[in-house]
Amino acid sequence: MERGKIVAIITGAISILLAIAYLIIVQLLDFRGEMIPAPVSQSLDWGYWMGYFSPGVAQWLL
Repeated sequence: MERGKIVAIITGAISILLAIAYLIIVQLLDFRGEMIPAPVSQSLDWGYWMGYFSPGVAQWLL
């Protein structure tokens, strides 16, 4: 066989293996159940985030 054909066969085999691995990973992640949204606690509280800035910058942002 020519070298080009061998490279094409190897590349195709790798591609098929990657596709099968991807499908398996997607199925495993899908079996975890219903997706629950992340809790919204302090992440949207402006007072919490303003503590990271100096008072002048925090006042400017508000």
